[in-house]
Amino acid sequence: MSPSESAAPAPAIRRSGTGAVTVRVPAKVNVRLAVGGRRADGFHDLATVFLAVGLYDEVTAAPADELRITAEGPGADAIPLDATNLAARAAAALAARHGLEPRVGLHLVKDIPVAGGMAGGSADAAAALLACDRLWGLDTDRADLLAICADLGSDVPFALVGGAALGTGRGEVLTPLEVGGTFHWVFAVADGGLSTPAVYAECDRLRREGGGGDLAGEVPDPVADPELAAALRDGDPYALAGCLVNDLQEAAVSLRPGLADTLAAGTRAGALAALVSGSGPTCAFLAPDADTAAKIATTLGPAARVAAAPAPGAAVVVA
Repeated sequence: MSPSESAAPAPAIRRSGTGAVTVRVPAKVNVRLAVGGRRADGFHDLATVFLAVGLYDEVTAAPADELRITAEGPGADAIPLDATNLAARAAAALAARHGLEPRVGLHLVKDIPVAGGMAGGSADAAAALLACDRLWGLDTDRADLLAICADLGSDVPFALVGGAALGTGRGEVLTPLEVGGTFHWVFAVADGGLSTPAVYAECDRLRREGGGGDLAGEVPDPVADPELAAALRDGDPYALAGCLVNDLQEAAVSLRPGLADTLAAGTRAGALAALVSGSGPTCAFLAPDADTAAKIATTLGPAARVAAAPAPGAAVVVA
C-alpha cells in the first residue's frame, strides 16, 4: 500500500446545494514519539511516526458576514468558539494569505476526543483550511497549504496529509511512509483532557529530576526507527507492537496516574501493545485483528473506540 493509499477509502463527494463545503478529517496516533531536549524557543525536536486512524471530525464552511464558529458532538462544550479556536485561526490565515476577509461560518462536528492526544484541534484546523479553500474557490497550491498548516501547529500538516508519515523538527516536517496492510486499534478515552504544554513541562521536570538535564544537548537527539518503518511497510502488527514508544508517556502517567491501570487492563484483554496516545490522556491499544479489537473494547467499556489504520487525510465530502 502506497503512502497515498489507506485502509479506509477517500469518501465520495456529495453536493450540498447550499454552497457549503464539508471536509472529513481523521485522528492520529503517534506509534513512535521520540522527544529531544527543550530548545531555546521552548519547543522540542521530535522524531515521531504519525498514523492516521478512522475516527473523524467534520468541518463545514458556509458563506457568512463574518468569521464565526459553532460545534457539536462529544466534548464540544470544552472547545473555544471564538478567534482562538485553531479552525478559526486556519480560516483567518488562509484569508490573509489571499488578501481576503474571513467571512465564513465554521461548524465542527466532533468525534475525535477533545484534548485527548489524538490531534482533534489540529485536525479541525486542517479541515477548515481545505473547506475554506474550496468554498472561496482559491485552489491554493498544496505546498502553500502545508506551510500554513505548519505555522498553525506541529500536528496540523499531518492531518491534511493522512496515511502514515515520519515527522521531524517540531513534527511538522513530514516524510510519507509506506503501509502494507490494515492495523486494528482500540482507544480508551479518558474523562477530561491533558494540556500538551503541561505534559511536555512534566517530561522536562522528570528529566531534570532524573539528573540527566532537559535541554537540547543534554538529551539524545531523537531518531527514526527503521524497524518500525519496516513493520508498517510489511503490515505486521506483531512487529509494530515491539516498536511502540512514547517518550511523553511517563509524564502523562505522572499527571494522571490512573492511566497506568487503563494500559494494564487493555494489555490483559489481549492487546499486543499499549501506549498513551501523544500527550494523552487517551490510551491506544494495538490488536492483532478486528475480532480481538472488539473484545478489548468490550472489556474496557463504553469509553473505548475501535478504529482501523491508516486512514486518508482531510478530504472534501460535501461541496
